[in-house]
Amino acid sequence: MKYLPHELAAVFDRRLGDPHDPLQAFSYARCADLDEREEFPTEICRLLDELGLARHYVPTTHGGALDSYEDLAALLRTVARRDLTVAIAHVSTFLGAASVWLAGDRAQADRLAAEIHDGSVVSLALTEQQHGSDLLANRLATAEGENWYRVNGEKWLIGNASRGQFVCVLARTDPAGGPRGFSLLLIDKRQLAPGSFRCLPAVRTVGIRGADISGIEFTEAEIPATAVVGEAGTGLETVLKILQLTRSLCGPLSLGTGDHALRLAVRYSLDHLGPADGSPTADRRLTEAYADLLVAEAVTLAGIRSIHALTGELSVVSAAVKCFVPHTVEQLIADLGTALGAGVFLSRSYLHGAFQKLERDHHIMSIFDGNTFVNLNALINQFPQLAVGHRRRKVDESGLAAAVDLQAELPPHDGAALELISRTGSSLVQSLPAALTELTELAARRAVPAAVGRYADELREITDELHAAMADHRPSARDVPPGAFDLARRWTQVFAAAACVQLWLRNRDAAADSPTAALWADGLWLEAGLARLLAKLRPGVVRDGAVFDRLSDRLHGQYRDGELFSLLHSRMEETV
Repeated sequence: MKYLPHELAAVFDRRLGDPHDPLQAFSYARCADLDEREEFPTEICRLLDELGLARHYVPTTHGGALDSYEDLAALLRTVARRDLTVAIAHVSTFLGAASVWLAGDRAQADRLAAEIHDGSVVSLALTEQQHGSDLLANRLATAEGENWYRVNGEKWLIGNASRGQFVCVLARTDPAGGPRGFSLLLIDKRQLAPGSFRCLPAVRTVGIRGADISGIEFTEAEIPATAVVGEAGTGLETVLKILQLTRSLCGPLSLGTGDHALRLAVRYSLDHLGPADGSPTADRRLTEAYADLLVAEAVTLAGIRSIHALTGELSVVSAAVKCFVPHTVEQLIADLGTALGAGVFLSRSYLHGAFQKLERDHHIMSIFDGNTFVNLNALINQFPQLAVGHRRRKVDESGLAAAVDLQAELPPHDGAALELISRTGSSLVQSLPAALTELTELAARRAVPAAVGRYADELREITDELHAAMADHRPSARDVPPGAFDLARRWTQVFAAAACVQLWLRNRDAAADSPTAALWADGLWLEAGLARLLAKLRPGVVRDGAVFDRLSDRLHGQYRDGELFSLLHSRMEETV
C-alpha cells in the first residue's frame, strides 16, 4: 500500500539532509544551539522556503501547492520531527493566511499569495493579554471612515508578530461587540505610518525558546477599507471556522514530536540500558509508547482526511484531534522520561539534550489554537447532536468511506462547507457500533485474536453508556460542571477507538503487501491500540499484555531500518 503523502515527505526529508550531521542547516546540533541562545531559526526557515514548504500554505487556486491537507500534514510532521520550534515558527504563516483563503475576495487572496511566494510572513493576532481565550471580550477596536479604518489596541502572545510583514487582526468593529461585532483586518505593517504601531518585546518561554512569540500595539493606525477580510462583522465566525483547520493540523505537529521522542528513547535504551530483551520493564514502556503513537497517528489520519471528506463535521473532529493527540503525545513523552531516568533530560549530555528540549517545546501544543478545556467545551456544546446522532446511527457513508480508506481519492476541500456546529454529529463515532460487529464476527472466525473480539464488546458497552450520559447533560453557557469535561474527554477516546477500528477494517487488505504488513496482520496494531485506549476508558481492569511483546519486534525493526514509526511505510533521512 503506497501512501503518497509519506512519499512526498520522504523526498522533502532527504533534501533537508541527515539531522545528525552538524554541518546541515537543519540539524539537531544547530537547533540545540539556537534554543540555548533563544535565537530565531532564520536560516532554517529560509531553507524551508527554498524547498517550497510555504507554497503548501497557499491553495492551488491562488498559485500555490495546497490541494491536499494530507500532503501538508505529512510535511509538517517531518519538520516537527526534527524540531517543533521550527515547525511552529514556519507554519504561523498558514495560520495568518487561512482566513483570507476562506473569506477574502479573489484580489486580496491573490495579492497575499504572491507575497507569501516572495517570502513574506503572515501572523494571526487573536488574543489579548487581559482576555486570553475569551475573544468576545477583546478590546482592540476600530473607528471607521468612508474608505478607511483606524485601529487602536494591543494583541499579545502572537506568533511572528515582530517578524511578520502581514498581521491578520481580529478587531472590534462594533462598539457593542457581540458575535457580529468583530471583523478580521489584513494589515500590511509596511504600509502603516511611522509611529502608528510598535512590536512588543518577545515573551520568554520555557519551550520553543527561539520562536517569535510577542505582540503588537496599534495607535491610530490607519488602514484602507479593503483590508477587511470578508464582510464586516463576520470575523469571529471566520476565526472559528479556520481554527477547525489549524486544530486538525496540530495532530501532525505532535506526531512528529512524539516520533522524535520515541526514537531518542529507543536509542538511549540500547546505548545505556542494554538490549531490549535484557530490560523488559523499559522495553514494555517503549512498546506501550509505540502503541500510543500509532493510535495518535490513526486519529490524525482520520482527522486530516475529514477536512476534505467530512467537512461539515469538522467542528467535532478538529476538537477531538486537538484534545486527544497533543495530550497523548505529552503523556507519552512523560512516560518515556520516567522509564529512562534523569540522564536523558540532562542538557547537552545526550544527543544535544534533544529529549529535554522536545519535552519543553511540546507543552505549547495543549495551549496552541485553543487550550484543552476550550476544545473540550466545544464538544460539550455539541453533546445534543452527538447523542442524537449515536441513537439514530446516522452516518455519512460516502464521506466516512473517503475519510478512512487511505487508498480512496479525496474530494477537493470546500471551505464553504465548514459549519460552526456539526448538525449530524460524528459519522466516525456513529459508525462504531456496526464496525464493532464486524470485529466480533472476525474474532468468531479467528481472523483476529479473541482479545480483539472482547475489546469490541467492551467498547460497545462503553460507547452506549457514554452517549446516554451525554444525552442527560443539560447545556449551560456558564458554570459547566466538571463531569461534563470528563464526558467530553472520554468521548475523544471513543473517537480514537473508532478511528483505529475503521482504519484497520478498511485498509487491512491493501496493507497486506506493504512493508508494514506485519503491523496489520492479525490486527496487531489494532489490538495494542485498543488495549491502551481501554486502559484509559476503564482503568484498573487487568488485561493481557502479551500483544506488546509481539509489537516490540516491529518497534525495533522500524527503528533499525530508519523508518518512520508509523502504520505506513516511510524511510527517513536519519542515521540510526
